[in-house]
Amino acid sequence: MELMTLLPFIAIIAFATYVQTVTGFALGMIVMGAVTTFDLVPIAFTSVIISAVTFINGLVAIKGNTKTLDLKRVGLTCAGMFPAIMLGLLLLDYMSEEFNHILQLLLGVTIIGAGLMIMLKPEPLKAPSSTAMFAGSGAAAGVMAGLFSMAGPPLVYLFYRQPFDLKTIRLCLVSIFLLSAVARTGMVGAQGGLTMDMLIFSVFCIPMVTLFTWVGKRYPPPLSNTNMRRFAFFLLIVIGASLVLKNI
Repeated sequence: MELMTLLPFIAIIAFATYVQTVTGFALGMIVMGAVTTFDLVPIAFTSVIISAVTFINGLVAIKGNTKTLDLKRVGLTCAGMFPAIMLGLLLLDYMSEEFNHILQLLLGVTIIGAGLMIMLKPEPLKAPSSTAMFAGSGAAAGVMAGLFSMAGPPLVYLFYRQPFDLKTIRLCLVSIFLLSAVARTGMVGAQGGLTMDMLIFSVFCIPMVTLFTWVGKRYPPPLSNTNMRRFAFFLLIVIGASLVLKNI
């Protein structure tokens, strides 16, 4: 990868990691949207890097907290998600070659939808959702994970509606994202889609993610949680709208 591509990519990773640390979401959407908007590298390349970053983040978050997990719901969600990841990858391979503009337009619409969803504050349900709901949301997330390495929006909305402890919800989501990253990377590798550039850049990202996670924890911006959500919402809408306008 050329230096003029590597440096802005690293800057985007650093910024997105900081935002993720202080808001709890949006890393994948910011990285994918910004990198694609500026035409730094293809969507398929960016997806692999996001998977690597998600994997590292998940390992750190879950360590020592496994007893808090709701393994049943994690398992149900992954049962629907894993087959759908392959479907998303097949769509990515096909659209990257034949319909790249449509793929970028779809990415923009997805990011705008995700931005709108993070502003919603759904009321918790009185009882957990059905098995089919977890599996179905997992399938929807799997397609998004396969296409863009962005499994978050449908799962975040579903899990935050559950009558679970907040820590359990967050750890379940982190665990699912980690497993999604492992599954997606394994599938891409089996297809022969991993390159040396991807692997090398993933290694470069590890210290960057670690550093800006620490910076986010130590030096959060002087904003309330509500204003941080508004900032993330505004950022995602701008990125998504840029992609949509660029490809209309």
